[in-house]
Amino acid sequence: MKLITVSGPPSSGKTSVLLNAVKALQAEGKKVGVVKFDCLYTDDDKLYEALGIPVRVGLSGNLCPDHYFVSNIDDCIEWGKDLNLDFLLSESAGLCNRCSPHAKNVQAVCVIDNLMGINTPKKIGPMLKFADIIVITKGDIVSQAEREVFAFKVRQSNAKAKIMYVNGITGQGAYELTTLFHSAQNTHTLNGGSLRFSMPAALCSYCLGETKIGKDYQMGNVRKIKI
Repeated sequence: MKLITVSGPPSSGKTSVLLNAVKALQAEGKKVGVVKFDCLYTDDDKLYEALGIPVRVGLSGNLCPDHYFVSNIDDCIEWGKDLNLDFLLSESAGLCNRCSPHAKNVQAVCVIDNLMGINTPKKIGPMLKFADIIVITKGDIVSQAEREVFAFKVRQSNAKAKIMYVNGITGQGAYELTTLFHSAQNTHTLNGGSLRFSMPAALCSYCLGETKIGKDYQMGNVRKIKI
């Protein structure tokens, strides 16, 4: 089974890209499953179910969705193996530009869109800089010059990734994206594996439920701004 991790900022078009990719894989007779990670709520699972594919939802609640992902992804792999899936697509919540972890030896995709601003690639951390494939969406809304400048900025942030253009509405480019999925390594387990980059340092008093403001209530891993 091939595991593909898909990350990206909110509203960049991750689900639309994956829905079209699933259709392309189904047309080839491949058995596909999806795990959707989010925080408080999602109904994206209904969109996947409408395509007749198995789907699971993981809601992290008050936990970091990407820490939640790392704690649960190996169980999701076992679920996919039990179903004899050919492809398991994992879609992250996309809330933190610093997180959205990718694992070593697992094909990693980052979805961003042309409307985010030309300097956005500089503001996105490991989920873009360590991706194997960067999918750019909403290219039909901007000019050719804007597309080229944005792609140049993406290339500056990640010179090794393959850049793909996918239209989430029409599905144009989705089949070409799935041809890259076929080159992914098979994943049997991530137990004992490694992330491509470390998670952000955490565990301060607010991580543990503190709500009061002030230095007297700030403990643990705290960083102060220089004033």
